[in-house]
Amino acid sequence: MPTNYLRRSTKRSPPHAHQPTPERPQAGSQSVRLDIAGRRIAVEFHPTPSAQRILAALPLFSIAETWGDCIHFEIPIRGGRDRTARLNAQVGELYYWAEEERLLLIYGPTPISGRDTIRLPRPCNLIGHTTDDLDDLRTVHPGQKVQLLHAQ
Repeated sequence: MPTNYLRRSTKRSPPHAHQPTPERPQAGSQSVRLDIAGRRIAVEFHPTPSAQRILAALPLFSIAETWGDCIHFEIPIRGGRDRTARLNAQVGELYYWAEEERLLLIYGPTPISGRDTIRLPRPCNLIGHTTDDLDDLRTVHPGQKVQLLHAQ
């Protein structure tokens, strides 16, 4: 599937509108809410093909699994890797693992991480990020409920 079919909006933001941080382009991003075992996390989805497919399927419900300091869960979305696919992650990023049809939320090192890098199991598509505090996710246990919903 081509990844260049998304068009940028020609609308201009008013001067008082929130300006995105320069490290992560936010043009066309959309806010969603991730509820994991009763914890609410605000996630900004990036304007990528994988993120758009997931947004179109919301709401999604699943069961949490853990892998080091990563929570992952299955979603019924099929797709392939896109230009955002990477092996190394940052805390607070949300990834789509195409081969396993899973979302991964990174809040620390995984079992295969190095000293200075957080390593994913395979190249995964970066679909979003959060700036919320994720330290309390260490108490999430496998089998707890996960919901991915439109932000309200």
